[in-house]
Amino acid sequence: MSASILLQPELQQNALSPHPTAVLGCAVCCLPSGIARRSGKQKCKLGPERFYDLKTSGRPVGRTKNSNPFVKKLEEMQQFFGLEVTGQLDKKTVEMMEKPRCGVHDIGDYSTVPKSSAWQKNDITYKIVNFTPDMPQADVESSIKRAFKVWSDVTPLTFTRVYDGDCDIEIKFVDGDHGDNSPFDGPNGILAHAFQPGPRIGGDTHFDEAETFTKTSHQYNLFLVAAHEFGHALGLHHSTDQGALMYPNYPNTDPNHFHLPQDDIDAIQSLYGQTSNPIQPTGPSTPTKCDPNLVIDAVTTLRGELFFFVNRFILRIHPRGGESDLLFIQSLWPSLPSDVDAAYENPISGDILVFKGDKYWTLDGFEVSQGPKSITKLGFPKNVKKIDAAVHAEHLGKTFFFVKNKYYSYDEDRKVMDEGFPKFIAKGFPGMRPGINAAFYYRGLLYFFQDSVQYEYNIDSKRIQQVLRSNSWMGC
Repeated sequence: MSASILLQPELQQNALSPHPTAVLGCAVCCLPSGIARRSGKQKCKLGPERFYDLKTSGRPVGRTKNSNPFVKKLEEMQQFFGLEVTGQLDKKTVEMMEKPRCGVHDIGDYSTVPKSSAWQKNDITYKIVNFTPDMPQADVESSIKRAFKVWSDVTPLTFTRVYDGDCDIEIKFVDGDHGDNSPFDGPNGILAHAFQPGPRIGGDTHFDEAETFTKTSHQYNLFLVAAHEFGHALGLHHSTDQGALMYPNYPNTDPNHFHLPQDDIDAIQSLYGQTSNPIQPTGPSTPTKCDPNLVIDAVTTLRGELFFFVNRFILRIHPRGGESDLLFIQSLWPSLPSDVDAAYENPISGDILVFKGDKYWTLDGFEVSQGPKSITKLGFPKNVKKIDAAVHAEHLGKTFFFVKNKYYSYDEDRKVMDEGFPKFIAKGFPGMRPGINAAFYYRGLLYFFQDSVQYEYNIDSKRIQQVLRSNSWMGC
C-alpha cells in the first residue's frame, strides 16, 4: 500500500451528534487538483491543519518561532509520534505525515472518553444497514462480528446484531457527502469514521464505499479497519503506542494472526472493566529499544544495516550508531510472517533467508523473491521443525544453523550441508549454552543473543570476548 498524505474532512459540530472520532486512510491522489500541485511544504501543512486543530485564519502573535501556529502544531505532532521535536519539516516528520493514518486529532489529555461518556450498559446492539460489493455478504458479516469480538473478549461487553428498529451502533457503507459533516473523499483516501458513544448518531460507524475492502492483507482489510473504528465507537481515542490497534496509522499486520495489544486492553478495560473469564487475557506489548529485558528473535544484516526482529516488529539501525526505526515486519515485507525464528544475509549472493517453523523465505532486498519453502531443501532432516538462529561467517564461507543444543554447518558455495553435522554447540562454540535466540556476524566476530544478553564471540580463538546487553547496538 503506497503511503500518502491524508486530507481529513472538516469535523464540524453537528447539532444532533458528537464529533466523529476516527477516519482511517491515506490520500494525496484525492486532493483537489490545485492542492495536489502544491509544494511539498504546502502539502505537509495539511497534516497539522487537519490533525492538530491548526487554525489558519488570522496572523501569529509576536515574532518568535514558537509564536507561529504551524510550527507549534508541528511540534505537537512530532511529540505525539515520538519524533525529535524540531518544528521543522525534516525527513522523518514528512515520512510520518505521508503514512496511511486516521484523520482525527491526535492530541488529547486522555486515551479514552470519560467513563460517564462511555456506554452505560454492557449489552450493545448493532445493525448492518447495507453491504459493500467488494466482498461477499457473508465475509462482511464475519469481519464485522470478528471485529466486535476483539473487544468483547477482554471486557464484559456483548454485541448483538439486530435487523430492524433502533440500535446502538449503525454500520453503513457510504461515499462522498453522506450527511454527517464528514464527507468521504473518494478512492485511496479516508477509509472510515466512527462516532463516540451517545444517542442518535453516537457509536455509528461509516465505511467509505469508494475504497476496496477485503478479508485478506490486500487493499484494506475490513476486519482491521472495523476493529479500530469500533474502538472509537466504544469511547477510545488514539494511542501513541505504535503497536496499538488504536494508533492513528493503518496497521501493517497480518489480520489472520491478530491479537489485541496490551495497550488497547488496558484502555478499554479502564472504561468497561475486565472480562469475567477466570484467566484474564493478555496481549502483545510494543518493544522499546532500551528495555533491559528486550529479547531478540532474529537478526540479519542488510546492505550495511542491522535488522533486529522482535515479535511483529523490526528495529532497524546502522551499526555505527544513529537512531533506530521501529517498523512492522509487514511494512517492509507484507508476505512475511510475524515472530520469525531466524534470519541471515549471504553476502555472496546478497540474499537474505528468513525462517519460521519448518519454512523459509528468500529476500532480495525489500522484495520476497522466493518462498515459503521447506527447510528440507537446504538439507535439514525432516525431524527438524524449527531453526533457533542462523548466521553466515563471511571469512569462513560457512553458514551456521543452531537447533536446540546442536548446530549445522552449510557450505554456501556448494549449497550443501557439511558432512559430520549436526554437532553439539558446546563442542563447536565452547562457552556458549544451548538455546541461542539469534546471531549475526560483524567485522570478523559473532554475536549471540540469549534472552536479554548478548555474547561477543571470537570464532577463531573460540572464546567469549565480552558479555553485553541485547540492545547495546541501539545506543542504550
